[in-house]
Amino acid sequence: MLGAGWRVLRRVLGWLGWLVWSLAWRGAVVVLGIVALVSVYNMSMLPPAMELADGRVRGSVTMTDRSGEVFAWRGDQFGGIITADSVSPHLRNAIVATEDRRFYSHFGVSPRGIASAIRINLSEGRGPLSGNGGSTITQQVAKLLCLGNAYDPTSGQSEADYEADCREGSVWRKIREVPYAFALEARYTKNEILTIYLNRAYLGAGARGFEAASRRYFNKSASEVTPAEAAMLAGLLVAPSRFAPTNDLGRAQRRAATILRLMQEQGYLSEQEVAYAMANPAELSEAAEARAGGYFADWVMDTGPSFLTRDTTEDVIIKTTLDQRIQTAAEDALKEIFESKVREGSEAQAAIVVMSSDGAVRAMVGGRRTRGAGQFNRATQALRQPGSAFKPFVYAAALDLGWRYDDVIEDAPYTIDVPGSGPYSPRNYTNEFQGTVTLTQALAQSLNIPAVKLSETVGRENVRKVATGFGIDRELALGPALALGVSEVTLLEMTAAYAGILNGGRQVTPYGLDELSIRGDASPVMTQTGGMGERIISEAAARELIWMMHQAVETGTGQRARLDGHEVAGKTGTTQNARDAWFIGFTADYVAGVWMGYDDNTPLRGVTGGGLPAEIWHEAMTRIEGGMRPLPLPMEVPPPRQAAPTSDPRGPSPGAAAQSSAERILLEVLGSILGGRN
Repeated sequence: MLGAGWRVLRRVLGWLGWLVWSLAWRGAVVVLGIVALVSVYNMSMLPPAMELADGRVRGSVTMTDRSGEVFAWRGDQFGGIITADSVSPHLRNAIVATEDRRFYSHFGVSPRGIASAIRINLSEGRGPLSGNGGSTITQQVAKLLCLGNAYDPTSGQSEADYEADCREGSVWRKIREVPYAFALEARYTKNEILTIYLNRAYLGAGARGFEAASRRYFNKSASEVTPAEAAMLAGLLVAPSRFAPTNDLGRAQRRAATILRLMQEQGYLSEQEVAYAMANPAELSEAAEARAGGYFADWVMDTGPSFLTRDTTEDVIIKTTLDQRIQTAAEDALKEIFESKVREGSEAQAAIVVMSSDGAVRAMVGGRRTRGAGQFNRATQALRQPGSAFKPFVYAAALDLGWRYDDVIEDAPYTIDVPGSGPYSPRNYTNEFQGTVTLTQALAQSLNIPAVKLSETVGRENVRKVATGFGIDRELALGPALALGVSEVTLLEMTAAYAGILNGGRQVTPYGLDELSIRGDASPVMTQTGGMGERIISEAAARELIWMMHQAVETGTGQRARLDGHEVAGKTGTTQNARDAWFIGFTADYVAGVWMGYDDNTPLRGVTGGGLPAEIWHEAMTRIEGGMRPLPLPMEVPPPRQAAPTSDPRGPSPGAAAQSSAERILLEVLGSILGGRN
C-alpha cells in the first residue's frame, strides 16, 4: 500500500516537473521571441552611428580673452567628434577597464556583470538593483540614447526632467534596456558603440563627451591625453559633479589613482607606467583654474543677444575684452586689502571695474566671491548712490560753459528755498567752511556747498544733460541735491562715465563682447557692442577737468590712490551715513572704479571713499601698471589770467566769473573772424 502511494506521488511530481519545464521553455521561447522582435524593430530605427554622436539639445558658448585664450564656458560643450580609433589608447583602455572589462566579448548584456553587481549591492545592505547596476557600456549607451526617445522641446517637458527620465533605474526600465542593447550590438560595431559613448557621456562642468572634457580640464584633445589624464577623465563617469577636477582636484586625483590600478590589473599599463602616473598626477590647465569667468562672463552673457548667448542652439565663440592679467590683479588687490585692513568676519562687500578709455572692460570683480557663475554682480546690478564721485559732472558742465579751474566760489552757509520742500541747506563733510576757494580746491577737497552753488548757477538741467551724456542714463534727482550724487547708479556706469572724461569728453558705452562667431563659420556674426560715441563736453574742458581731478589725488581727498611714477586723476565719493564709499580714477592707460559697502545698506564704520576704496584702487593699479612705461595724462592747465582789481576781497562771484569767461571766449572768436583765421 505504501509502495503504491509513493509511485502515485512520484508520477504526480514527475508530471508537475514536466509541466513546469514545458511551460518554462515555451515561456522562454515566447520571451526570447518578443526580445528578438523588439530588438529587430529597434535596430531598424537606428540611424548611422555618427548621427548619434552629438546628443545635446541646446548649443554652447565658449569665451576667450583679448589674447584668444579660453577662460569661460556656458552651456553644454561639445568639442567635436572623437572616435574610438582617434582617441588616445590610454583613454579607451581606462574607460573599458573601469566601466566594462568584458566589453569586447559580450553581446550587449553581461550576466556575470549583473550577478556581480547584485552580490555587491546585497553585501552593502542595498536592494539587488540599487547602486551598482552591472550595466555594460552598450547598456549605458542605450540609456544615453534614452532608448531612442529623442527630446521634444515642444512637449512641455523640461530638458532636465527628460534627462532624469532617461536615467531612471527601475526594474522595468532595465528590462527595456536589454533588447535595445541587443539592437545596438547588431547594428553597430564595438568601436561605433564606444564612439557614441565617447561623445555623449556627460563629464561635469558642462562638458558633453570626452573631447569637450579634455579641452575643458586639460586644454588638449582627447587624442593627446596621458595615462594620468585619461584615468582622471574615466573617473568622472561614475559621478561627474563629485569627481570634477574643477570641484575638488585632490578627490579627482585619488579617483584617477584607482583607475590606474585597474588598468594595471587588466594589463593595460605596466607597473612602471602606473608608478610614473601616480607620481605625476593630472593637473588642471590654466584656463580650467581661472577664476575670472564668473562675474565678467555672466555680464557678457546678459548683454549679448539671447538667441546667441543664453538661449543659443548653436556652438558660439565669443572673443571678449577681458585681460586675465588685469583680472587677477584686481582680485588679488581686493583680497589683500580685506585680509590686511578689514576686520575678520566682516560682511562688507566691494566691486571693481577696470576698462580702457574706449569702454573695453578689462576686468570685473562683482564681489568678494570670485568663483562660480550666476552670482549677484555688484559691479553691474547694484544700484547705489555715488555721493561726491558725481561732482566731476557738475564741474564738467561749468567748464564747458566757460568757467575756469581758477575761478573762485564762496564756501559759506547757503540755503535754497525748494518749492514744495522748503529750505535746503547743504553741509560739508567736516561741517566747516573754507571761505573763498577756487573750483580746483573745491573739487579736490570735495566741498559740498560749492558743488551745489555751482550746479545751481550753471543750471541743474545742464548738469543732468552732461551726466546723462556720459552714460548715467537713469532718473536723476530733480532738486539741488543732484550735485551731491543722490541718484542711484551702477559702478560700471560710473566707471564708463569717467572713461568719457579721459578720452577727451566723448560718451563711452562699456562693452565686453569684441567678436561673436558660430563655430566653423569663417566670418563673425557680430562685432564690438560698445565704444566711444558723440562728444559731450569740449576737449579743452575735459583736459582742464582732468587736471583738476589730478589735484584731487595729489593734494585732496584721493591721496591714498597716488601711484609712484604715474599721473593719476580721480574722485572719492562717500554717501550719507557712509552707506557707500567710492573711488574712481584713471591713469593714461586704464580707468578703474571701486565701490565698497554692505548689501543691506548697513553703514560702513570709519570708511570713506578716500580710505579703503582708494587703497583697493591703489593696490589694483600698482599691479596693473607694474612694468608699464608711465604715460602723461591728457590734461592741460590754462595760463593764469591777470587778476583784475576788485573792491570785493572775496574775489569775483560765480556769476561774474562765468560772465568774464564767456566774454573772453566771445572776444577770441571775434578776433579770429576779423583776423581771417580758420
